[in-house]
Order: sequence, then C-alpha cells, then structure tokens
Amino acid sequence: MTRTDRLGAVRSYTQGAKARIAIAAAAVAVAATVWGVATVVEPAHHPGHENASRPSDDPANPGSPGSSQQVPDGLTHDSESGKDAVNITIDDGPDPKWTPKVLEVLKKYDVKATFCMIGPQARDHPDLVKEVVAAGHRLCDHTMDHDVRMDKKPLEYQEKQILDAKKLIEQAAGDGAKVEYYRAPGGAFTPDSRRIAAANGMRPLGWNVDSKDFSKPGAAAIVNTVKNEIRNGQTVLFHDGGGNRSQTVDALDQVLSWLKAEGRPTGFPVRTGPSS
Repeated sequence: MTRTDRLGAVRSYTQGAKARIAIAAAAVAVAATVWGVATVVEPAHHPGHENASRPSDDPANPGSPGSSQQVPDGLTHDSESGKDAVNITIDDGPDPKWTPKVLEVLKKYDVKATFCMIGPQARDHPDLVKEVVAAGHRLCDHTMDHDVRMDKKPLEYQEKQILDAKKLIEQAAGDGAKVEYYRAPGGAFTPDSRRIAAANGMRPLGWNVDSKDFSKPGAAAIVNTVKNEIRNGQTVLFHDGGGNRSQTVDALDQVLSWLKAEGRPTGFPVRTGPSS
C-alpha cells in the first residue's frame, strides 16, 4: 500500500468514526427529549384522593351498586318543589348583623332557603348556624376562604377547602345536622371538586339567576334583575355576608312578595335527581 493509500484509509476511518459518534449523540438527544416530554405531560397522580373523588360507580344512577352517598356530581339547579318553584340561596354568611335580618324576611313569607356558608364564619357564629337549621333551612358548603380561583388550584387544596368547611359548618350546627350542598366560590367548579362534594354527601349547587346584590346597585336594581332573569332558571343567588347587605334585605322582601303574587312556590334544590 502506498503512502497516499494509507493516508486515504486513515481519513476514511476517521470520517466514519465521526459519523457514528454523531448518530449516537443524536439518538441520545432524541431519547432524552422524548423522556423529558413524557415526564412533563404525564398527569400528576394523587393516590390519597382518588377514591374520595369518586362518588359512585355510576353517577347518573345514584342508586347503583357501589354508591354509598346516592348524590350525583352534576350541578343542580332544579327544585324539589317542581318546575315552577324558585330556590332561594343565600351566600357568604353567616353574618351576625345581616343573617338575622334575612331570616326575618324569610319567616315573614314562610319561605325556606339554602344558606351557603363559609367555614370560619360558621365556626365563629354557631348560634346563627343553629338558628338557620332550627328555622328549617338547609346548609351548603361555600369553602373555607371563598377563593374564586379554586379551579386553578391543586386537588389537595380543593379537597381541604371543601371538607374543612363542611366539618366546621356541621360542628357549628350540632345535633347531627348535615351540609347537603356544595357551591364553589364564584362558580369555580371543577370535575374534581364536584366529585369530592358528591362523595361526601353534598350535591354541587349552581345558580341561574344572579341578583347582582353583591355589588350593591340599589334594592330596585336587584329586584329588577331577578324579575328579568327568572326565566333563566329556578335558583336565585343572594348574599348575607361580604359587607352591608341592607339592599339585599330590602330586595329579598320585594322579590318574595312578587313571587307570592305571581303564584310561584319556593323550595330546595334537588339533591339526588338527574343532573341538570
């Protein structure tokens, strides 16, 4: 072999080795990329919460085998009292000044309502929780902190917000009273939060008519909003917490008077019927 041939062979071997190294490096890079993507997109697993988030084997059939709570996880808006009935719901209390005034108005018209309470508020005012129950109204879990961004938070956070509040409300109520509904702050429901609620005996509760009372637009405006939006559905949202609720008290009185004149009954939201 001549000197030129030997140099050519060395050059060819070197180039081949470089090519093999490049191919191997590319394969490693691809494998690393695929592994990295897999670790990023793989959904987080919460073994401690999986069973708690499953209300039944068949949520659409609350009486199916495996269902211990018999409460669907679908949002409810319908009324137990029929399609013409209106559900009055009261959020963000109990409040030592405004809850008693709301209770007075409800008593005046012999109307039962669902009170969606914040856990610490119930803990701090157990007398009011007991008064609500004694008057025949129902209890609803409105979480611990009224976090309207709950739907952006981890599963563990949602579960703690819901179940801690339920515990405080029921402890305040005493005598075995149960929280029968769950309402997410600002409507920030998630499939997980609805399943957690249902698995713990609480029907997720929405609303069709936002009275807009929270922004304090005046009692007349609140009443007009309810009258104009009542065609949207059966569940109306008012508040007894979150500040001065004098407009709410006045508007609620007028709304209940109007409903009575219209011959519209009131009632409680359904708990175990088909999801609406």
